[in-house]
Amino acid sequence: MGSKKSWRNSGSPTLSVRGYTRRRGKESDSSGGPKPERASRSAWPTLVIEAGVSQTLAQLRIGMWQWFSMSNHEVKIVLLAKFDGTTILLEKWEEEIVVRPGATTTRHSLQHQEPVLRQVITITRDTTTDPISYHVTSGALVLSFRLLFLRDPGPG
Repeated sequence: MGSKKSWRNSGSPTLSVRGYTRRRGKESDSSGGPKPERASRSAWPTLVIEAGVSQTLAQLRIGMWQWFSMSNHEVKIVLLAKFDGTTILLEKWEEEIVVRPGATTTRHSLQHQEPVLRQVITITRDTTTDPISYHVTSGALVLSFRLLFLRDPGPG
């Protein structure tokens, strides 16, 4: 499909936000984006993965909100992975435009982008079996090609 040449794995760089009295940075556990659109080292990725063992799910969700807002909505998908004993919880977050009810004076006040939980996958280790097995709920993780690559898929 040729997507390998079209994707840049960013690893876990610290990205900074300008325009504040003190520059703020954000570091992911892993991230990536399309080439050439997001090939520069200072470009925001389209996909961010945040994983946590010691962090609570609430702390990971705060990080997700920060990725969307600090990137000025250039980050398109945030995957959260919470590891807790024998369970792994995966959450896929995307943003969608939300119309604010009652706001009619300006176009800007009518809508804004807000994170929406699109998919939850729970992976649980079955400690009663040998060899070890896992139970997965919600099926396969589905990532939007359009959100990852900022374009529709092409032929081949």
